[in-house]
Amino acid sequence: MKICIVSDSHDRSDPLVMAITEAQAAGAQAVIHCGDLIGVNTLRASLMLDIPIHAVHGNNIGDVAALYRMMEKTNRLFTYHGQEAMLELEGRKIFVTHMPHHGLAFACTGGYDLVCHGHSHTAHVEAQANIKGGHTWLVNPGSVAGIDAPGVDAVPTWILGDLEQMTFEIRTLQQTSLEA
Repeated sequence: MKICIVSDSHDRSDPLVMAITEAQAAGAQAVIHCGDLIGVNTLRASLMLDIPIHAVHGNNIGDVAALYRMMEKTNRLFTYHGQEAMLELEGRKIFVTHMPHHGLAFACTGGYDLVCHGHSHTAHVEAQANIKGGHTWLVNPGSVAGIDAPGVDAVPTWILGDLEQMTFEIRTLQQTSLEA
């Protein structure tokens, strides 16, 4: 199963839709949003793509009540998990949070195959050693809105993950999509 991992859309709907559309074209069957979604309007167009979306809070949580109301209306297409999520997709245990230090801590436990976080707006993929003697994949998709990435040009990034192969590829939105 392939998944689209995004974060830090900060109320920008268009790049979120573009990332999900590109991910679906690559075979993604679910979306994980690592926080700072902000509001329901950010999601309206993405939900029309008919792909399950799992999201958590960020430090800019927006209108939480409206997000929960939207969840009730989507018949499980959108799930708003609150502060963090513990998912199982394709037999893989996945922990989702917004804050990098929480992500690192949960990756180190060895209780998950994949830990996803956001916040820093800088994309990275890392095999984090854990206390069980193995490793846990720790990924940050950066900012799908392409804002405030420190030390680099502000480009919109997201991750295409393959849960069968346990591979994770940082992707940037196509420039032609952004100019349209």
